[in-house]
Amino acid sequence: MKTRFLSPAAIACGTILTALSASPVLAQDDAETQGPPDIEDTVFAGDYLSVGVGVALNPSYTGSDDYVFSVLPVVQGSLGGVDINPRAGGVELDFVQDPEEGVGLDLGIAARLRANRASQIEDEVVLQYGELDRAIEVGPSVGLNFPAVLNPYDSIGVGVDAMWDINGAHGGLTVSPSVSYSTPLSRAIFASLSVSAEWADEDFQDYYFRVDDTAFIGDGAAPLPEFEPRGGGFTSAGVNLLLGIDLDGDVTNGGLGVIVLGGYSRVLGDAADTPFTDIRGSKDQFISAVGIGYTF
Repeated sequence: MKTRFLSPAAIACGTILTALSASPVLAQDDAETQGPPDIEDTVFAGDYLSVGVGVALNPSYTGSDDYVFSVLPVVQGSLGGVDINPRAGGVELDFVQDPEEGVGLDLGIAARLRANRASQIEDEVVLQYGELDRAIEVGPSVGLNFPAVLNPYDSIGVGVDAMWDINGAHGGLTVSPSVSYSTPLSRAIFASLSVSAEWADEDFQDYYFRVDDTAFIGDGAAPLPEFEPRGGGFTSAGVNLLLGIDLDGDVTNGGLGVIVLGGYSRVLGDAADTPFTDIRGSKDQFISAVGIGYTF
């Protein structure tokens, strides 16, 4: 396994600051003695912003078995009634405020930069099939939040993003459903477990997973068998576990915090069957990340 540094945003870990800007939480043992916090007494009353940076170790492209380091700048918060949430390689703006009690609705716009096989490909054979253009994907995002599921401070979130490439790279559509469970483990530690998947249309699959001899720019005969994607379908499914740790022991007052993330995903369908994965890479994909952020 080889490692090297990639440029910022080569790949994103969209949840790197999620714990830092979660709604104010207390551990259940603290709640028994202190009671639930008043939102007006926390950093999350009104406008707030979390900014930070993380470093992730992740596959060099979707389906690769070579791993690289990536630097991840991230921002999250709420400004003027608009919630700002991180996404893999991008951001989501939620224009609907959650009620003080009951189920909350998320409705907004998501955008991301997809740099898959766009630079610094580690595999020398895959590199000889050329670098691809970066895609800029934009589209609607919708979800529901269910608070106080197992304790007064946890929540379950379900959502889906549908985004189209507007930069003329793959020119297709991706749909990304997700389910997450978030809960405090103490007044200073927050945990989030999420399961997600990605579906992509025929244009996307053809752009990233087709193997064509005419695209080979190396010397001699093309070393990989040609591959024709079958059409739209799921490209991956995976799970991430995130821990957020407030450095002064109280997540409700903002300040500095540390995030640790570990994740696994499995590439599916054409993403798994393309020779870029099946011969040169791996269907099993891992990511680990650590970051630091400040909430004010």
